[in-house]
Amino acid sequence: MSDADAIVVGGGLAGVAAAIAVAKAGLKTIHLAPSGPPDRRTSALMMPSVDYLRGAGLIDDPAALGHALTQIRIIDATGRLIRAPETLFDASEAGMEAFGWNFANVRLMERFHAAAATLGNLETRNVGVTELSGNTVTLADGTRLSAPLIVGADGKKSLVRAAAGLHARETAFAQAALVCDLDLGRPIGGTSIEFHYPKGPFTLVPAGGNRANLVWIDDRAVLEAAKGGGEAALLATFMDKSQRLFGAITLASPAFVFPLSTLSVDRAGADGVVLVGEAAHAFPPIGAQGLNLGLRDVADLAASLAAANRSAPDWAIAVSRDYAIRRVGDLGRTGGMVDTLFRSLLADMLPAQALRAGGLWALKLAPALRKQAFAVGMGTRA
Repeated sequence: MSDADAIVVGGGLAGVAAAIAVAKAGLKTIHLAPSGPPDRRTSALMMPSVDYLRGAGLIDDPAALGHALTQIRIIDATGRLIRAPETLFDASEAGMEAFGWNFANVRLMERFHAAAATLGNLETRNVGVTELSGNTVTLADGTRLSAPLIVGADGKKSLVRAAAGLHARETAFAQAALVCDLDLGRPIGGTSIEFHYPKGPFTLVPAGGNRANLVWIDDRAVLEAAKGGGEAALLATFMDKSQRLFGAITLASPAFVFPLSTLSVDRAGADGVVLVGEAAHAFPPIGAQGLNLGLRDVADLAASLAAANRSAPDWAIAVSRDYAIRRVGDLGRTGGMVDTLFRSLLADMLPAQALRAGGLWALKLAPALRKQAFAVGMGTRA
């Protein structure tokens, strides 16, 4: 006899959102979410994701939690022979007040947990999983639980994915990402500013007032050396990288360096197991796709559950099959877009430089093409 209708493994934002969606579909749900250190990062969520969160009751007014992203400014700082023009994308061109909102992950998690606490058919346990066999999980305390549907939201090193035999391809990059919060001498308003350098972008994302979230991508050795050189040297580097456009810069949080890789799966579900979030996909922080794509996973899982005939004995297998079909197009398009964009930023060959520069010129000069690019970047689906 099963202990629940569904077991969700993983306590990150995608995991909590998935557990809530499964429970709201009417399933008795056990969420296995071992506690970890607070996630001090931020997530830039595009409007389709914000609309999903509001519709799912996970947030109310985004202005109470985050900061609007109204413009995206791209500055080619590569110094290459063929350079792209400086380009400004404005949400008003697409008839929108904002492309999206930048949220602190800690604040989102607080709201998600508050929503989860209102669901009587959702039980959350602060314990991890050590084994998955069929539809039975073994917990770190030795307890065994079973359910027809298993949802793996347990990250890039997903135990659920490996145990279910869902093949993943991962490519590691020499580049890493340095992230921290900065206080600027001059505010950037609602504009996310990307300085494109030969080894990756140096991006400032609005965080309210004079604060910005920094994501700097470069060779890992370069980032580690910059971080290890002391605060004064690090701030001097930030001044140079931002072309001294924002006055004095001070650190508002410690800097952390994260390795970068891409991960994709052949199928996002099979045999009663589905994968959401970084268990199914992971990308460098280019194009703001990480949590946005994870929330689209959750939305499609909810749609698969809504369409399921749960009176059938193999309903969970049917859900996993339907979910995999729903996700294949979005995962392929988004993965291809982010990989192409990231590699184009690093390409030294003249033809690649010309294509990238030409593409940005086209986006700069053609409003219709810009609107199409907005839709792709925000993950809008027909």
